[in-house]
Amino acid sequence: MFVNDKNIKIPEDPNTIVWKYLDLSKFVDLLLYRKLFLSRSDKFEDQYEGTFSEPTFEEIRKLSINNPAFLDYYKSHRENVVISSWHINEYESFAMWQIFTQKSEGLAIQSTVGRIQEALHLDKTYEQHIGEVNYIDYKKEYIPFDNAFFPFLFKRKSFQYEREIRIITDVTEFDLKIDNGLKIDVDINQLIEKIYIHPKSENWYKNLVIELVQRLGFDFKIEKSDLESDILI
Repeated sequence: MFVNDKNIKIPEDPNTIVWKYLDLSKFVDLLLYRKLFLSRSDKFEDQYEGTFSEPTFEEIRKLSINNPAFLDYYKSHRENVVISSWHINEYESFAMWQIFTQKSEGLAIQSTVGRIQEALHLDKTYEQHIGEVNYIDYKKEYIPFDNAFFPFLFKRKSFQYEREIRIITDVTEFDLKIDNGLKIDVDINQLIEKIYIHPKSENWYKNLVIELVQRLGFDFKIEKSDLESDILI
């Protein structure tokens, strides 16, 4: 279920548009099992994921001199935090298509912050928190550690183009052994507002996506990418 944490920054407007770019296999998995996959935080490509900036680490290190378990907690905590990443943007992003989909195949789910919040209420087992990522200089700027989720809501400025908002779940209390991630129940019809098909995809691929959605019992609005629009000159 979604839990509103007042200490975590989130867009004030629930109609803020967000996107998730993914390949067809992940999309089918989402529809077939009606579960959203959250990846283990230490499995992300960015090795700094869930860690602290240098000023914060120095403070934690000093606090850990007489209490080594304090630092050990933060090291092991990354294995128990799972994340689903979304992109904040009013429009499609050419860069996101390039980064998160292969060749000319892939899709983009369009949703809103409000729809995601409602969609998460279906899961009664785990608590989900939603937060907007802050982009900082890890050599100079400080990351607060009075909230266990803060290390997962800061990234280096090099990733600023991602404009990321995250669904985050901490499963520490469940004593689970997570391999790559965790699937949670989600209201698919609430989560997905529209589907956009890769701008360079061929007609057979578009027809395949439409057929798959219909056969699995959904009626999402499926759009052709705005990046595919005809040249007017």
